[in-house]
Amino acid sequence: MGNKVIGKNIDYKEAGKFEETRFEKIHNVIFDNSNEASSIVANEIAELIRKTALENKNCVLGLATGSSPIKVYEELVRMHNEEGLSFTNVMTFNLDEYYPMDKQNIQSYHYFMHEHLFDHIDIIPENIHIPDGTIHSDDIHQYCIDYELKIKQAGGLDLQLLGIGRTGHVGFNEPGSHLNSGTRSITLDHITRVDAAPAFLGIDNVPRKAITMGIGTIRKANRIILLAWGINKAEVIKETIEGEISSDVPATYLQNHNNTTFVLDNEAAAELTRVKTPWLVSSCVWSENLKRKAVVWLSELLHKSILKLTDKDYNNNGMSSLLIEERTAYDLNIKIFNNLQHTITGWPGGKPNADDTNRPERANPANKRVLIFSPHPDDDVISMGSTFDRLIEQGHEVHVAYQTSGNIAVPDEDALKFAEVCNQLNESDEIKNTINYLKKKKENSIDTIEIRKLKGLIRRSESLAATRYLGLPDENVHFLDLPFYETGTIKKNKLSDNDIEMMCSLIAKIKPHQIYAAGDLADPHGTHKVCLNALLGALEKLKSKSFMSDCWVWLYRGAWLEWETYEIDMAVPMSPDQVLKKRHAIFYHQSQKDGVMFQGDDSREFWVRVEDRNRLTAKKYHNLGLADYAAIEAFKRYYF
Repeated sequence: MGNKVIGKNIDYKEAGKFEETRFEKIHNVIFDNSNEASSIVANEIAELIRKTALENKNCVLGLATGSSPIKVYEELVRMHNEEGLSFTNVMTFNLDEYYPMDKQNIQSYHYFMHEHLFDHIDIIPENIHIPDGTIHSDDIHQYCIDYELKIKQAGGLDLQLLGIGRTGHVGFNEPGSHLNSGTRSITLDHITRVDAAPAFLGIDNVPRKAITMGIGTIRKANRIILLAWGINKAEVIKETIEGEISSDVPATYLQNHNNTTFVLDNEAAAELTRVKTPWLVSSCVWSENLKRKAVVWLSELLHKSILKLTDKDYNNNGMSSLLIEERTAYDLNIKIFNNLQHTITGWPGGKPNADDTNRPERANPANKRVLIFSPHPDDDVISMGSTFDRLIEQGHEVHVAYQTSGNIAVPDEDALKFAEVCNQLNESDEIKNTINYLKKKKENSIDTIEIRKLKGLIRRSESLAATRYLGLPDENVHFLDLPFYETGTIKKNKLSDNDIEMMCSLIAKIKPHQIYAAGDLADPHGTHKVCLNALLGALEKLKSKSFMSDCWVWLYRGAWLEWETYEIDMAVPMSPDQVLKKRHAIFYHQSQKDGVMFQGDDSREFWVRVEDRNRLTAKKYHNLGLADYAAIEAFKRYYF
């Protein structure tokens, strides 16, 4: 492991969780959330700017785009406005740009940088350098040579800010990039294009090429900080920090840089050995949660049910200290087996007139008021459709609240189809204008308010069809249309007090005993995370109210990921018939079926994905030695 120097006067060890282990080849610090981490990084950049200004030198920064550095740029702008941080001595060189790409295109990195940073600070325009996506193809080679020369003439990069892609790319240095590569044109990996597809409203609109700084260029920086947020980065972070250096994961080349820090949130660090299996690194303080995690891990590692694990199994896998604490494998196995079995219930709202000592939910009140928050108008049935159905069948007063309209996910073809039907039923100039607009709509153009309204109505009607199928009265369906979402583009507004107040108002009106909400944390700037933040903000404001003392919050996951088995607090089993009923409820969301716009790199439709996921959860439970169910929906309790 190289000499890991970190930013002067910025104590990452104090601010985050740091522990150097034999598994790790790059210095990294883990934070509870990306906001705190971004603030620390921004402070280091600010100190560097001030230091070089005092020395009458330019501060040369290499900058990244994407969701990872947004909060860093926000904090730098705040320091400029509130603390007088000046950027007049700063020169910047951006990592990359799509090719071809017009500078004014809202998907261009030129647009991104001005929107998030340059338009809000006093940087000298001539000091801004961003690869030009409009260069003629014949001139790209010389342009890239000149870009390298400009960095060299500026004295080299003092600090390089990086993100990381799921392919392990930094900048757009895709797998296969050479250690000493310089600025050049590159063909984008399919996974990279898939990840960019939502911003471009479909993978077909994502450019196939880009101009990027090379690995060699990046590695010449005096200081490198790589940011990674969210569970979707966890695998590549583990490969990069703990794996061997390989062109297959270009970020691993940073292992040989002597002043690099990876700044991570808990989710991005989840697969690191010291986080996932800390007993393999050093002695542990064995909390009850860690015990359950360790036993489940060992059972899955050895392909043995929990009750078959032996003393030898524990001793051979770094858990001898756990046996000392729990006496024997037999005692520990029984304890964890019972603990997991108690998470299983066919009564998600609590079983009336039953001993609830070992049940995940309270027996009383027997008939609960339940409020399900769904970020988009289909997450409810996709993520917890069977539990939703069971809560209604078991006599609870169930409400569902769709936090956003979901209008941008409706394809233009569906909108056109509905507009033409409307026009045939009731011909009008307004509908004709809508039809004409949709027929002539240009690529990447922002929908008009009328089109957004139409698309929102399509999703409303689909939601009502699904909830009626489950037997929910229409008056118990609430469409919030939170303002942060209503921009007509992938980029959303910041969460506002108005958003949180709308959440508070509905919760206060219903006074629920149970709240269900999406607990997806993969992208700190994604809609699910913002919707979760809206709920957490509302809970913070309402927690002193008397009715909140009897309110429990349960978090579900979306179509992509499920809670790890050891994390699950309530597992709701599904029969084969319930699996089919959930599938039919999902089918009512017809605009999201057959080639949905934002399905990522998984070609399966949402209903197939979620059925596979629910079956896998049931299989994992069964493999641990528990009952064999067709499928399971899983929830984690959130304490506020």
